[in-house]
Amino acid sequence: MTFYVENESQTEFPFDVEEVAKLVCDAALQEEGCPYEVQINIVLTDNAGIRELNRECRGIDKETDVLSFPNLDFEKEGVFEISEEAEADYFDPDTGELVLGDIMISVDKVREQAESYGHSLKREFAFLVAHSMLHLCGYDHMAPEEASTMERKQEELLTGLGITRETV
Repeated sequence: MTFYVENESQTEFPFDVEEVAKLVCDAALQEEGCPYEVQINIVLTDNAGIRELNRECRGIDKETDVLSFPNLDFEKEGVFEISEEAEADYFDPDTGELVLGDIMISVDKVREQAESYGHSLKREFAFLVAHSMLHLCGYDHMAPEEASTMERKQEELLTGLGITRETV
């Protein structure tokens, strides 16, 4: 996996952001049975930065905690079937890796939500990465049954990694 993390906010956390993000991404890809080596980009920004992107990309003029930009079009969530004709659109020609997509996380929201929910910064950060990874793997939460599936998968993923709400 090629993994890029850019910290636009220069925010420091009491854990290794890249290590936690990579751990969660690896676990999500393994759980979803992704058969490819992948590229994932994560950008850490602040509320102003994510608000601007949310407004530009989604037409919603407010802060959010995480934005996901999947590179793949999934017929069915978690099924990585890519036709030969579409390979040029999805694979990096230099590395041969599947360009899975981009994740934008507001560090301000990580802090706010960790405090609000009463758990650690690490748990909140890992949760947002897990949530976004499921989006990059084709999942959504627009319908109640989709939301239920995502919630279950997020919780199973984090529990499997030992990153629980009680983790400090």
